[in-house]
Amino acid sequence: MISQSQLDNLRVEITDNIRVQIGSDSMHYINVGNALTDARAKQNHTIFARRGCGKTLLLHHSGRTLSEKRHRVYLNCEDFKQHSFPNVLIEILHSVFREIDSNLVAWFGKKKALKHEINAILKRLDQMRMAEDARVSDVVERSKNTSESNASFGASVAADPIKLSANLTNGKTRTNSMETRFKEHQSKLRELDLWLPRLKEKIRAFFSSSDKCEAIFIQIDDLYHLRRMDQAFVVDYIHRLCKDVPLFFKIATLRHASVMYVDREGQPIGAQERHDYQPIDIDYSFSDFAKTRLQNWNILIEFARRAKVDAKGIEELFKGEGFSRLVMAGGGVPRDVLSLFLDILSETDVSAGQKIGKDEVRIKSRSNFERRIEELKQDSKENEQGDLLKAIYIIRHFCLTRQTNVFCIEERVLQTNEVWRALIYRLLDYRIIHHCASAFTHKSKPGSYQAFAIDIGCYAHLRKLDGKFKEIDVSVSDAKERMRSAPILDEGTLGELEKAAPNNFEAELFAEEE
Repeated sequence: MISQSQLDNLRVEITDNIRVQIGSDSMHYINVGNALTDARAKQNHTIFARRGCGKTLLLHHSGRTLSEKRHRVYLNCEDFKQHSFPNVLIEILHSVFREIDSNLVAWFGKKKALKHEINAILKRLDQMRMAEDARVSDVVERSKNTSESNASFGASVAADPIKLSANLTNGKTRTNSMETRFKEHQSKLRELDLWLPRLKEKIRAFFSSSDKCEAIFIQIDDLYHLRRMDQAFVVDYIHRLCKDVPLFFKIATLRHASVMYVDREGQPIGAQERHDYQPIDIDYSFSDFAKTRLQNWNILIEFARRAKVDAKGIEELFKGEGFSRLVMAGGGVPRDVLSLFLDILSETDVSAGQKIGKDEVRIKSRSNFERRIEELKQDSKENEQGDLLKAIYIIRHFCLTRQTNVFCIEERVLQTNEVWRALIYRLLDYRIIHHCASAFTHKSKPGSYQAFAIDIGCYAHLRKLDGKFKEIDVSVSDAKERMRSAPILDEGTLGELEKAAPNNFEAELFAEEE
């Protein structure tokens, strides 16, 4: 049996490393597939995954294990999220060249000329940073190009092109909005653009003067923290900076909360997937639950190994389907799974033979769901929170009424209804709902469907549902077949539920649970 001292060591190991910080060099990324190999390659990459899946850890671990002549510069966009554009781009460039300056001897050798060039670059960036943003007089009025009606849910989402997704609004509104952002700061952008060829010449000179550095990786973490309307411009400049020089970007972000590419009057802005960068997807969903469970198990075992606990000792902490249920409650996200594990473990008397099972996970599921709601409020913009919370209320109400945890949406709806596509994908990013299956047929209606599960915290603790709720266990082998009979959430039903939702839907979201 695992001892109390071993449990204490395990708790310390997980707590110390559950969030990766700069300087936390001891934790290794549990590699599955080619993610670690790709992250160390001389290629532009974007790492996609929900929060807590290990994007930051992958950046740090890959950076620590680069070959001798490859180096990295790490930036976290959360540091720049309050900066205006294009000042945020200037800050990123300043951070990159400041890091190069700090490592000039190690990366390029002690060369006085290089030091002088770096200082000149930093000085010019300092001057641009302090300069006022010169606005042109013909700035497009955003209000003239968007809907003036905010009376309904759909209208309020579509009215603001900054909200939810760059793909949310129609092409004209999106183009006008991008044009507004471009014209507002044309002066600094023009200076940066004119400087770019000369800047790249200097970078080429740095590398040609030394054989100690063959490539520098610019690691840009949590791009989604930047304003949505600024993201494509930032990516565009970084992409152009890296092109044809030994610089490569490694961007880590939430897929559905990020704008990597837009079209501005026929002019591409940003970087296109598969053309300008290769994606690294390290997310794990319920569509392959066995793989998701194994990944989380391997991560827990790695922590146990560091705490000098063998795999058998970890197995003895669980009973029945306890670990599978833990993975379900965590949405398959390692950080959520580990955090919930610690919460449950603190109330489990292992010395008395108690173990973690389905009931123990069920009891803690409510508080876990509440934490995700709070994270949503912290990360999302104020003008989109209401729409996201209302969508949670509608989807949860639909599932509780139909007494099931899984619902289906036709592929056609997700392709044509931009408002609900954006909402569904954002709720996936925030781990409120979880993807279960795609491209399957339903038993009652024609078409191709996707299946989603609401979080266990939405229903598992409700005693009134005992014996009535038909939960589809995503961990069983016939789960996908059972999903083919799950209720369909169609556009008509969505509209009816939206109209019927109470004004105080956030309060009702939790009040009905009492």
